[in-house]
Amino acid sequence: MNPPVHEQVLEAANRIAAQGDGTFTPYEVVRALPHLNEYTVRTDIVSRCCVGVPKHHAKVWPYFRRVGRGRYRVEAKYRREPTLKKERNEGINPPQSQPYRPEAPGGRVSAHKRDTIHAIIQKGETAYVAECLEVAVVTQGRTLDEVVENLQQALALHLEDEDLAALGLADHPRVQLIYDTALAS
Repeated sequence: MNPPVHEQVLEAANRIAAQGDGTFTPYEVVRALPHLNEYTVRTDIVSRCCVGVPKHHAKVWPYFRRVGRGRYRVEAKYRREPTLKKERNEGINPPQSQPYRPEAPGGRVSAHKRDTIHAIIQKGETAYVAECLEVAVVTQGRTLDEVVENLQQALALHLEDEDLAALGLADHPRVQLIYDTALAS
């Protein structure tokens, strides 16, 4: 029987992080675990296993910390250095020059493309800030309506002339907004 998904994700993230600068991307972990559903892996990284994000799940594990756009680091308590030479040289990082393409088991490119780009909106001191999880887009606005309008424009500009299939996106992706706020005490 396989270990739970969150443990497999942690193990893969540790292997990937140990091969580079100590960080990893969700895409690298998805590619390292082709036998798992890519959306489950991505959700575990960016939500269920990441500290400092809104709690949307009944059970969470504080394995990772977001350190940049789409980059994560394994928290020191859960970090494991590879012990075997074979483990250090597994080469599970995808080549940086190739775009991410979701793969099905056996190395086939998945016909299923993401049709949703997720963005989190938070209220700052002077503006609302929207940040996408799957693509490197961040924008702001004085009001919620303005930040949503700015986000749509920024995404349109960011994806203009891009090969959406190479990014693993459907032809006309939609945006799902998550408004992150603390409850008044």
